[in-house]
Amino acid sequence: MGREDDYTIESGADLTEANLRGANLHKANLHGADLSGADLSGANLTNAILRGANLYGADLTHADLSGANLRGAHLRGANLHKANLHGALLKGTKMRGANLTGATMPDGTIHK
Repeated sequence: MGREDDYTIESGADLTEANLRGANLHKANLHGADLSGADLSGANLTNAILRGANLYGADLTHADLSGANLRGAHLRGANLHKANLHGALLKGTKMRGANLTGATMPDGTIHK
């Protein structure tokens, strides 16, 4: 068993349109999970593994994704308004149509 603050979701888990608003998913392993349309607004996803996850149209408003691994994730049409992506890994991430207004980017700059 892992520590209390470590979460593992089965690879490829279907969490389509799940209500995870304000959830504490610090260090969660969501590799390949389908989170399309999910409400993750205000969620703590610091250092989470979201590699290859489908976050199409997900609401990540005010979510903390600092240090998260988002390599190859699908964030098309996602709402990342004022999300914190500081230190996040975004290589290969698909972000077309994503709302990044006010988001803190991996290098610490604020997207306008």
